[in-house]
Amino acid sequence: MTLKNKALLYNFLCFAILFFVFRFFVLDYLYENRIVKSIVSALITMIIAPKFAVLKNKEGSRIVMKWLFSKSIKKL
Repeated sequence: MTLKNKALLYNFLCFAILFFVFRFFVLDYLYENRIVKSIVSALITMIIAPKFAVLKNKEGSRIVMKWLFSKSIKKL
Protein backbone atom coordinates (compact mmCIF):
# COMPACT_ATOMS: atom_id res chain seq x y z
CA MET A 1 0.00 0.00 0.00
CA THR A 2 1.46 3.33 -1.03
CA LEU A 3 1.64 6.33 1.25
CA LYS A 4 -1.02 8.17 -0.77
CA ASN A 5 -3.42 5.30 -0.26
CA LYS A 6 -2.68 5.22 3.47
CA ALA A 7 -3.29 8.97 3.75
CA LEU A 8 -6.57 8.60 1.87
CA LEU A 9 -7.61 5.74 4.14
CA TYR A 10 -6.74 7.74 7.27
CA ASN A 11 -8.76 10.71 5.98
CA PHE A 12 -11.76 8.48 5.29
CA LEU A 13 -11.61 6.68 8.64
CA CYS A 14 -11.33 9.90 10.65
CA PHE A 15 -14.16 11.49 8.69
CA ALA A 16 -16.40 8.43 9.02
CA ILE A 17 -15.88 8.04 12.75
CA LEU A 18 -16.51 11.72 13.49
CA PHE A 19 -19.48 11.83 11.12
CA PHE A 20 -21.21 8.93 12.88
CA VAL A 21 -20.49 10.41 16.30
CA PHE A 22 -22.02 13.75 15.33
CA ARG A 23 -24.86 12.17 13.36
CA PHE A 24 -26.10 9.70 15.95
CA PHE A 25 -25.03 11.03 19.32
CA VAL A 26 -24.68 14.79 19.23
CA LEU A 27 -27.15 16.08 16.65
CA ASP A 28 -29.84 13.51 17.40
CA TYR A 29 -31.45 15.87 19.89
CA LEU A 30 -31.18 19.08 17.86
CA TYR A 31 -32.73 18.31 14.48
CA GLU A 32 -35.66 16.09 13.53
CA ASN A 33 -35.18 16.10 9.75
CA ARG A 34 -32.71 13.39 8.67
CA ILE A 35 -31.37 15.33 5.69
CA VAL A 36 -30.64 18.45 7.73
CA LYS A 37 -29.01 16.34 10.43
CA SER A 38 -26.75 14.65 7.87
CA ILE A 39 -25.76 17.90 6.18
CA VAL A 40 -24.99 19.69 9.43
CA SER A 41 -22.95 16.77 10.78
CA ALA A 42 -21.01 16.51 7.49
CA LEU A 43 -20.16 20.22 7.57
CA ILE A 44 -19.02 20.06 11.19
CA THR A 45 -16.97 16.96 10.47
CA MET A 46 -15.26 18.56 7.45
CA ILE A 47 -14.12 21.42 9.65
CA ILE A 48 -13.05 19.36 12.67
CA ALA A 49 -11.56 16.20 11.10
CA PRO A 50 -7.77 15.95 10.83
CA LYS A 51 -6.27 16.15 7.35
CA PHE A 52 -3.59 13.67 6.24
CA ALA A 53 -1.25 14.24 3.29
CA VAL A 54 2.00 12.92 1.84
CA LEU A 55 4.99 15.23 2.15
CA LYS A 56 7.87 14.66 -0.27
CA ASN A 57 11.28 16.07 0.60
CA LYS A 58 14.97 15.17 0.16
CA GLU A 59 14.85 12.48 2.85
CA GLY A 60 11.89 10.71 1.28
CA SER A 61 8.11 10.68 1.60
CA ARG A 62 6.19 10.92 4.85
CA ILE A 63 2.60 11.12 5.97
CA VAL A 64 1.82 14.33 7.83
CA MET A 65 -1.30 15.38 9.71
CA LYS A 66 -2.78 18.83 10.22
CA TRP A 67 -5.58 19.34 12.68
CA LEU A 68 -7.70 22.29 13.74
CA PHE A 69 -6.75 21.90 17.42
CA SER A 70 -3.00 21.60 16.81
CA LYS A 71 -0.79 24.46 15.68
CA SER A 72 2.00 22.33 14.28
CA ILE A 73 2.04 19.73 11.54
CA LYS A 74 2.61 16.25 12.97
CA LYS A 75 4.76 13.71 11.15
CA LEU A 76 3.59 10.10 11.28
